Amino acid sequence: MSVFITRRILALSSSFQVRSQLWKQCQCASYSNTTPQVVKRGPTPLEQVNEEPLPVTTPTGESKVYEPKIVKLVDEISQLTLLQVADLNELLKKTLNIPDAPMMGAMAFAAPAAPAEEEEAAAPQKVQTSFTLKLMKFDEAKKVALIKECKSLLEGMNLVQAKKFVESAPCVVKADIPKDEAEKLQKALEAAGGTCEVS
Repeated sequence: MSVFITRRILALSSSFQVRSQLWKQCQCASYSNTTPQVVKRGPTPLEQVNEEPLPVTTPTGESKVYEPKIVKLVDEISQLTLLQVADLNELLKKTLNIPDAPMMGAMAFAAPAAPAEEEEAAAPQKVQTSFTLKLMKFDEAKKVALIKECKSLLEGMNLVQAKKFVESAPCVVKADIPKDEAEKLQKALEAAGGTCEVS
């Protein structure tokens, strides 16, 4: 039994007794045989030689040499009429399951440019959906009433914050609110002595 095979079996065996017996045989065989044994093996998949020659690439600047089969096809297609080429194109797409892709260049020339006036008329008018309420100024005589109204209308605002807010006019009361809410707040603040603006 060769040393290589014995060591391989030794590595794969799971029993301790089998390992120890094989190891003893391996040691005895390695001491008794002084001539090494040559193990012949075939080429690995990476070492296998490809029998087909690699295609030769042409250096830049030189004309490429095409296969005669391709040259013959080009000659035959160049002799077809435009309708025959369209039929050939359709048949190739069906045979090879190629979807129709729109050509960007052809589409640009197909539709003439529409005048800018028609585009503006056709575009929908933007409707403002969110509004901002601003306190522009206030009546000094009604300042206390306006501070109390701001405290009650605006969430999270205490009396001191409401006083600082009113005194810092012009300032934004609320932003990004619907029109009806903005008008409702405007009426309440103007009744309390403030001048407001909705934008």
